[in-house]
Amino acid sequence: MNPFSAVAAFGLLLVRPGMLVMGTAVLGGPHVPPMVRIGLTVLVALALAPFVAMPVGLALPDLTIVIARELAIGLALGLAIRIVLAAAELAGHFAGYQIGLSMGSLIDPLSGVRNNVLAILYANLSAVICLSLNLHHALFQALGDSYRALPVGIGGVDASLATHVAELVGMVFVLGVRIAMPVVVVLLVVELALGLLGRVAPSLNVVTAGAPVRVVAGLLVLAASLTVLPGLISRHQSSLFQLAASTAAAFR
Repeated sequence: MNPFSAVAAFGLLLVRPGMLVMGTAVLGGPHVPPMVRIGLTVLVALALAPFVAMPVGLALPDLTIVIARELAIGLALGLAIRIVLAAAELAGHFAGYQIGLSMGSLIDPLSGVRNNVLAILYANLSAVICLSLNLHHALFQALGDSYRALPVGIGGVDASLATHVAELVGMVFVLGVRIAMPVVVVLLVVELALGLLGRVAPSLNVVTAGAPVRVVAGLLVLAASLTVLPGLISRHQSSLFQLAASTAAAFR
């Protein structure tokens, strides 16, 4: 292999881990400096280089297809952690709307856009939990295993891709609702109690009097429910990685 072919092969090897790093907010979000993302991608590629067989003699159209396939596989694997953060943000929006904090917004360091205060809290806490549960180690292990199951080369798109994508989106809603469920249920009971109070005492302004009750009850339940968040994420860990692997396998 001549020097140019070796550099081109290493450049092709950078595509899948590079997309994995950029697609995972914990590792390559907007808050991570570009040089750190590039350095992490190069280190991962160097670690994989002795074990990955690279195709040779690819024409330009074939090379374009291979790069697109590598990008898709890396993105699919990165969704294993991205789903957790998206579900946490959804739970924060649910809880914030129920408590009455949906109007407060800050710049989310994970996404770089304005987001609900509770959504930012849930997302950042979930990112820390993912690191504490070593999900990033499992992610890199899945990346290494993907080269054995899906070698670098020209492949196709399986018909099951749409089903797997639908399952991934559904997991966002399932996990998000489960995270926010304690706050939603307790505040639903509070709303029913306030409604009965309004019927008993019509002169009482339930909207004004109930606002601090919602905030206090919601924040207390929120503080108590955060303790179960690590266990909830841990229980869904295997199913999330299996869904991400199935989505990546659709690009055989």
